Amino acid sequence: MNNKSIALLDKLQELSRRHQELAEQLADPVVLKNKNKYITLNREYSELSGVVELYNQLKKKLNELAGARELAGTESDPDLQRMAENEIEELKREIADLKAGIKQVLDPPDPFDAKNAILEIRAGTGGAEAGLFAADLFRMYSRYAETQGWKVEILSRSLGELDGLKEVIALISGRQVYGKLRYESGVHRVQRIPVTEAGGRIHTSAVTVAVLPEAEDVEIEIDPADIRIDVYRSSGPGGQSVNTTDSAVRITHLETGLVVTCQDEKSQHKNKSKALKILKSRLLDRALQKQQEKIAMERRQMVSTGDRSAKIRTYNYPQNRVSDHRINLTLHKLNQILEGNLDEFISALQTHCAAAKISMKSKNSSNHVP
Repeated sequence: MNNKSIALLDKLQELSRRHQELAEQLADPVVLKNKNKYITLNREYSELSGVVELYNQLKKKLNELAGARELAGTESDPDLQRMAENEIEELKREIADLKAGIKQVLDPPDPFDAKNAILEIRAGTGGAEAGLFAADLFRMYSRYAETQGWKVEILSRSLGELDGLKEVIALISGRQVYGKLRYESGVHRVQRIPVTEAGGRIHTSAVTVAVLPEAEDVEIEIDPADIRIDVYRSSGPGGQSVNTTDSAVRITHLETGLVVTCQDEKSQHKNKSKALKILKSRLLDRALQKQQEKIAMERRQMVSTGDRSAKIRTYNYPQNRVSDHRINLTLHKLNQILEGNLDEFISALQTHCAAAKISMKSKNSSNHVP
């Protein structure tokens, strides 16, 4: 059983214990006499009942699977062994369906999950090495996008030293992009020997990743009076002009002070369009962050979903290791992960956050019982 399955079962076991505690409390004569307390506890009990029922079904199927595997491994009769193997495949499908159902109950779809996403990657501490790792991360997410059938469009890019990146902003379009990438926001730390290091010493560098839901015009409207648009000639490395026309665009949102620049296109109109897209997504993200401040205490006990200052993951090259610090998941296959094999991390993060949400909801309900 892999780490994400173990984490899911641990969370379900915790919720099952809480469900049993509630059943005992609801049978208490003292609680029965307290109408408000009874209603509150009964509501929590009802909310947990569905997922606990699915958990019980899952446990039963897991036991049946263990029995079928034992039979397949010891049975000498070819017909009986074939029957056991067929049963194993059927049980695997049923278990996968139950897990999917449990995830659905734990974490109903967020309307933002289906959105496209704006991916922003910026080199942090570490100089040229941070820029190189920023390029590595962008390649990793681009490869992952390929496996998902998503489209990656670079909106803005600033080159660094040695083919590295100071910053890259891209629009990723496709099915459930934000829902899968939303937990990638934060500080990604790399530990490796830089190509510029002659002494062979391991250095630690950092890159900041931000994943924002793409804003649609119906969600974020920008009054032309609220922005200032400046145009200028685009520049390349060293500051030299690479365009003879004023095609680069800088948009400043006067109220918030947010500034977006775009100079990748030769057309001023296209640069303006891209810059507005980025600005709208940042404004939407800011609005969501304000909304989430109301539940900040809960968020601290769950997965960080967008804190740019939080160190979320470490990529250790000498140990071929990638560790996600939010869910204590370590995988010793760094090369595969950098090639875009992120499913194990993303699935584990989704499961952890879903179970944490309902667990926190249950704790809050019990804390507010009069």
